[in-house]
Amino acid sequence: MKKWLWVILAFAAGIGLGLLYGWVIEPVDFVDLPPETLRADFRADYILMVAEAYESEQDLDLAARRLAIFGSDPPAEIVSDALQFGPLAGFSPSELSLLEALVQDLRGWQPSSGVTP
Repeated sequence: MKKWLWVILAFAAGIGLGLLYGWVIEPVDFVDLPPETLRADFRADYILMVAEAYESEQDLDLAARRLAIFGSDPPAEIVSDALQFGPLAGFSPSELSLLEALVQDLRGWQPSSGVTP
């Protein structure tokens, strides 16, 4: 019986020390994560902000560069995904119309020289 008590105590101490080390002494520090790791709602919020900025700036190249952080998909497809997620995220009709306008403009967009989408 004494052997099992020592095994259980050693096991509990190992778990406790492991948690102390992982949560207090050396917790994981997430830095420089790619934007693909964003949750869908945060991603949609970022794309909505790009659409709002595009509405005031009317610079389609800049909007496409801002969307390029999400990878090699075409910018219109990136915004279209956010437009589909918008109603689930509770976007207002005016916000959805901003996304629709950006999608329409990006569908006919050709990048300027030196701009990669």
